[in-house]
Amino acid sequence: MSEYDLLIRNGKVVDGSGNLWFYGDVLVQGDRIAAVTPVGQEPSSAAKTVVDATDHVIAPGFIDIQSHSILPLMVDGRSVSKLLQGVTTEIMGEGWTPAPVIGRNTDPLDDVYFSLDIGDAWRSRIYAWYRFRDWLDAMVEHGVSPNVGSFLGGGTLRTIGKGLEMGRPNDAELALMQQTMAAAMQEGAFGVSYALIYPPDVYTDTDELAAICEVVAAHRGVYITHIRDEGDRLEEAMDEAIELGRRTGVAVEVYHLKASGAHNWHKMPGVIEQISQARRTGVDITADMYPYAASGTGLSAVLPPWAMAEGKLYENLRDPEMRARIKEEMLHPSGDWEPMGTRDPSAVMPIGFELAENKQYTALRLTQIAEQRGQDWVDTVFDLLASEEQRISTIYFSMDEENLRLQLRQPWIKISTDAGGFDPAWAEPLGPYHPRAYGTYPRVLGRYVREEGIITLEDAVRKMTWSVAARLNMRSRGLLAPGKFADIVVFDPATITDHATFDEPHQLATGVRDVWVNGVRVVADGKHNDATPGRVVTPD
Repeated sequence: MSEYDLLIRNGKVVDGSGNLWFYGDVLVQGDRIAAVTPVGQEPSSAAKTVVDATDHVIAPGFIDIQSHSILPLMVDGRSVSKLLQGVTTEIMGEGWTPAPVIGRNTDPLDDVYFSLDIGDAWRSRIYAWYRFRDWLDAMVEHGVSPNVGSFLGGGTLRTIGKGLEMGRPNDAELALMQQTMAAAMQEGAFGVSYALIYPPDVYTDTDELAAICEVVAAHRGVYITHIRDEGDRLEEAMDEAIELGRRTGVAVEVYHLKASGAHNWHKMPGVIEQISQARRTGVDITADMYPYAASGTGLSAVLPPWAMAEGKLYENLRDPEMRARIKEEMLHPSGDWEPMGTRDPSAVMPIGFELAENKQYTALRLTQIAEQRGQDWVDTVFDLLASEEQRISTIYFSMDEENLRLQLRQPWIKISTDAGGFDPAWAEPLGPYHPRAYGTYPRVLGRYVREEGIITLEDAVRKMTWSVAARLNMRSRGLLAPGKFADIVVFDPATITDHATFDEPHQLATGVRDVWVNGVRVVADGKHNDATPGRVVTPD
């Protein structure tokens, strides 16, 4: 009788720790790694299933610390584009979570990140998710291929206490938010996540953030943040994140580190030194990034945040006086918000149109659309948003390749997608999307490790696995070691490649041959087999 369920043999073992690779075998029993041994120490007869990994890397499954798969997993629990990159765990919650639906958070699907049809069955369930953990349990009950976990969305938390109003919460509102935060931590949240350029998160001041971070710190969680400005006030925004770590003792993670706008590219070395210096003085701050020189968010991000207060954006865009006021602020920003794209509207490419009459503008630059419409670019933005009544997914070509290479070398950097998981079969008809959903991890391993040698294979895998798991206090995953959960990826280091581009984004990556989640094979010979063994993951 075989002692083990699985033997992956003859591979180049990169265990996630950053240590040098070695030739070895990995043995699995049930949902755990039983042993990692030198090649041939155990005979083939020791396992029920034997997989030959000759000329391939055996690594821990990749952990995406910034996933936007909440709604995509309701559409399709397989997360095909992520599993075929080697992702076995998706950590969600940037700014928004579909639960808890309490307090003033009565419409959790209002203007969410994705405009996906999740169906009436899911829609009706969401409004009954009164606990943070409810939605994660529902995902696993429905069936998901990757493991799933989440931060509590700071925007959701703010909505629970104060709705979409600007201004500081009163004592009762803040107390409700703190109580909700504590309950979420007890239910398995990794911490709190704010996206400080979007309403309602943007209405949160530093003192309010500190009050929430104190609760998170008391539960040994993480404050993870899309900082308040990634462009003209980048250094000041980073100072705020560092101050929160120093003031409250909370661990700080900066989402998708970048210097946005060509006139700000020179700031990146200084920002890296800001983070490094903060670490030298005892502040627990790290960051993550995706390997593309363009970001993706809504077209509405070019507007001043106050234009969206109380959920009145589209009403304001139809009011001539408000339009004039908003336009003046966009052309002459006050300096207390990040005016994305306003310096160079030719670098702004809207892609997420839903109305038939607007689809003709898909993948054109904003200046080209304005020219076709015979308008200036600001009025074009106003009219498109007012007609669509949704944020309009948009690509911003605002980053520098050399900065990406510099960031990748930093020891405290991790890799993330900032994207959902898709299947081209259903996603391509919906229109373009950022290629990071399909290519993030293979792009790092193929372009920046194999082709350019910017970082080593071992360091890249560490930045995708144990570095993330340790940050999240999720110490039962992220390493190839006895006793760890058997989340494992086998890939060909000579061929792993991303194929998704901004022109043709719905292209699956290649080179990931096999993937196991909790000991169950999900990808075999480069094909997703529709297995859904994913579980809820929490700090452990």
